Amino acid sequence: MAQPNLYKMKISGMTCDSCVRHAKQKLEKVPSVESVQIDSWQDGNTEVVFANGIDAGKLVDAIAGAGYRAEIINDNPELNATNSTNKQQFVILGGGSAAFAAAIKANELGASVKIINDGLPIGGTCVNVGCVPSKTLLRAAEAYHKAAHHPFSGIQSTSRITDFKALMQQKQDLVLDLRQAKYVDIVKDLHNIEIINGRARLLTRDTVEVNGRKIPADKILIATGAAPALPDVPGLEDVDYLTNESAFELEKLPESLIVLGGRYVALELAQLFNRFGSKVTVLQRSARILPTETAELTDTLSGFLREEGMEIITGVKLQAVEQSNGKIRVIASINGEEKRFEAEKVLVATGRKPNTKNMGLEETGVKLNDRGFLLADEHLQTSVPGIYGAGDVLGENMFVYTAAYEGKLAAENALQAESRKRNYTALPWVVFTDPQVAGVGMDEQQAQDAGIDFDTAILPLEYIPRSLAARDTRGFIKLIRNKSNDGLIGARILAAEGSELLMQIATAIRFNIKVSDLRDMLYPYLTLSEGIKLAAIAFDKDVKELSCCAT
Repeated sequence: MAQPNLYKMKISGMTCDSCVRHAKQKLEKVPSVESVQIDSWQDGNTEVVFANGIDAGKLVDAIAGAGYRAEIINDNPELNATNSTNKQQFVILGGGSAAFAAAIKANELGASVKIINDGLPIGGTCVNVGCVPSKTLLRAAEAYHKAAHHPFSGIQSTSRITDFKALMQQKQDLVLDLRQAKYVDIVKDLHNIEIINGRARLLTRDTVEVNGRKIPADKILIATGAAPALPDVPGLEDVDYLTNESAFELEKLPESLIVLGGRYVALELAQLFNRFGSKVTVLQRSARILPTETAELTDTLSGFLREEGMEIITGVKLQAVEQSNGKIRVIASINGEEKRFEAEKVLVATGRKPNTKNMGLEETGVKLNDRGFLLADEHLQTSVPGIYGAGDVLGENMFVYTAAYEGKLAAENALQAESRKRNYTALPWVVFTDPQVAGVGMDEQQAQDAGIDFDTAILPLEYIPRSLAARDTRGFIKLIRNKSNDGLIGARILAAEGSELLMQIATAIRFNIKVSDLRDMLYPYLTLSEGIKLAAIAFDKDVKELSCCAT
């Protein structure tokens, strides 16, 4: 019989003597294990005697089955080589959606994964300071606003905020629940994934250092995300400014708020606070809010927001920011004339900057663009072979769903022989104002620049029975098609819950479904989605001539 060999492990997560007994029982059930000695639950040091060259992974699996985490800590190089499971070492820098999607895929592919996270808690921007808190508070603001501003006769209702702090706590409870359920719990039983808290730094293309620990890596993924960027305005850094991160931590509703910026984050937060009762002024540098969209769309949205009491000022050149007597003053130039704006708080939403500093990237040869964002090719590999990038750190499509897609794809390309190109065909996007702005594919200018012979159909919501019944006809649906083949190439929607219409359009673009096919489909009457059928018909027919069921 072969001489038994000694295996040393470190177990984390045990909190009592009962945990020790539980872990020991699990290990003793592993075939070929002859005896188990656990010193104490405080330090988790374990010695397992086994015979016949047992697979180290089976021991780690047993500990994971008991609800704890194990790490092999043999000091004997010969033993380490004997017990190696020959797994690829995949190290991920970052802890958001790109990182977790990559980690889960890498685990499925049999790699040993280490997630090194610093800055925001696990979950990154979306769950902690982005999508989740903003969308739940937008709904709360909508409920508060519409209770006192509904369109129905014979119904009188009002609303008031009795405890703003409680509202923000409810938001935080949701953040904590989703962080636990959708991130921490998802990987806690995957024994090949280890989460390390600390600031990572690349030493070489195959070595990462964190907390003084050097971690070898066969492949590395940079998924460190982005953070709010401050404009270069004298005095701004000296005042108590807010960003999307700190705005969600307020326990008192500001009486007045200046929002610097006029894109996604700025507009969502501006309307949110305006509906809660803050006096909101939006200062936008460009001539229009959402300046990459058409004037038809942005001017219409601006009108709706102004009707709610928001002040929107465009063409603003910021000159200085100062604070005195509990107020913040923004000094700006508008059409060459100096203007001063004053409020209790100022919120900065003028863009994002990458989390790439002091990580050893450039020293390792990883190239960044002139704004500091990571450069990656169509396979998501950086300038250094074996090092990949995904998510907001690329500075391209800053959406949680594209980050998750890129993280998964990066893991596949890093760990498998075949490599796939990233594909953003029919990428949908939404600005969650009310009404929402939703888009997919090209607009008219992009189609023209591409040399496509196109035409458009614009359907005001007043022609959609659902909108008439709901007494909310704000906005329109615009479809853009290629005249040569009747294929949809883009859409822009301004409508309450307009985002819910996006995926059928995105699907049509992705899978070459013709406008005539959409027109001939059966849509339930009095649904907003019927608006897509009506808009498809509007390419060739005046919708005023249609009966109630779009025939």
